[in-house]
Amino acid sequence: MAKQEIEVKWVNNMSFETEVNGHKVVLDADSSVGGENLGPRPKPFMMVSLAGCTGMDVVSILKKMRVEVDEFSVKIVGDLTEEHPKHFYRMHVIYQFKGKNLPMDKLQKAVKLSEDQYCGVSAVYKKAMELTSEIQVIE
Repeated sequence: MAKQEIEVKWVNNMSFETEVNGHKVVLDADSSVGGENLGPRPKPFMMVSLAGCTGMDVVSILKKMRVEVDEFSVKIVGDLTEEHPKHFYRMHVIYQFKGKNLPMDKLQKAVKLSEDQYCGVSAVYKKAMELTSEIQVIE
């Protein structure tokens, strides 16, 4: 069984620092709660993780299918609970493709393979919240 480890060190006030794959990341809170806004908040990284995981899968699968897109992005819309502990209870993934004559069947297959087989982040999130998606094609 593979293990991964991360350490997040407190810097001061509400600021924390970590290193991920050799890249320094600073986390902080808004000034309204004692932070200095030196970096992003932790919860949005949950959306970044999902978007990056499934996005990399989709790009890889489409390359193998020999589908070329002009542009591709993954947008995540997350809904947080009102009560504490505030957490995501739903995330909606929007796959946005730009290109001419893109084969919708292959786009759908790539997205489905990522969501159902390859993306470990979505596999975990599905157990914790509602996860939905859609594909948008812009020519």
